[in-house]
Amino acid sequence: MKTLKLLPLLFVFIFTSCSSVKVATDFDREADFNSYQSFAFYKPSIDKAMISDLDKKRILRAIDAQLSAKGMSKTKTPDLLVTIFTKEKERIDIYNNSFGYGWGWNPWYYGGFYAPQVSSTTEGTLFIDLIDAKTKELVWQGMGTSNLVTTNNIDKKEKKIRLIVSEILSKYPPGSDNK
Repeated sequence: MKTLKLLPLLFVFIFTSCSSVKVATDFDREADFNSYQSFAFYKPSIDKAMISDLDKKRILRAIDAQLSAKGMSKTKTPDLLVTIFTKEKERIDIYNNSFGYGWGWNPWYYGGFYAPQVSSTTEGTLFIDLIDAKTKELVWQGMGTSNLVTTNNIDKKEKKIRLIVSEILSKYPPGSDNK
């Protein structure tokens, strides 16, 4: 019987620990994405991102690797300028299920009392903006939202950052996810 009471808690743990990255993109339909062959990071904007410099480096390395894998080259005279910004928020989930703590009888209902289970996680959103270097106009934006790694495990943090960046840039150029 105790196993049945712990089963929903186990599912909650599994689903929250394996949560994926939620990705959304937007782009300028007038832009010729085939003409963009090179990129550079736009430092003034990146410096404003409200994360540690080490995490900025991790994100930029992951972006560099993903865009290079798509055949783009990093150069001082780029077709695209790449910038990032981040947002984070505390997410509180309340799970109200029929498996409570304790038992008893009440004239209005039968069985144990119901104790909701509360969990909180920090959820972060990474925005990657691609700006046409000639016109200085935004041509593509991708955003990925996921639970943040809050432990001191650097390998786990780097793996999560690479996953988030990979998921976001899998949608670039527009239509590439349909191929």
